[in-house]
Amino acid sequence: MSFLSRLFGGAQGAGHPLIQPAEYKVRFIDGKEAHTLVDVRTPDEFNGGHLAGSINIAVQELNAKLNKIPQGKPVVVYCRSGNRSSHAARALLAAGYTEVFDLGGLAECARQGLPMKR
Repeated sequence: MSFLSRLFGGAQGAGHPLIQPAEYKVRFIDGKEAHTLVDVRTPDEFNGGHLAGSINIAVQELNAKLNKIPQGKPVVVYCRSGNRSSHAARALLAAGYTEVFDLGGLAECARQGLPMKR
C-alpha cells in the first residue's frame, strides 16, 4: 500500500480500519491491551525479523488457520508493504472477526520504533 493511499485513507475505503504504528504503540504496547498480532508474510520472511509478540500465518494460509486467531479481542495484521495485510484484514472481517486493524508494512513499523525480534 502506498504512502499516499494510507495517508488519504485509500484502504479505509476498502472496508477495514488502518492503525498507525504510533497509535498501535500507545494502545496495545504501552496500554497493554490484549490483542493478537499477526504477521501475514511467509515463514522465511518472518524468520528474517518480525514485530515482537507476533505470530506468523501467511496470508495464503489464513482461512485454513483461523483457529489460531482467537475471537473476542482485537486482531492486528501486518506484512512487508501493506498489500497482504490489507487482504488479510478484509478476510478476517469476512470470517466474522469484529475488531481488525491493518498496521501496514514492517519497514514503517521499524522506522517508528516498534520492537522487533530477529
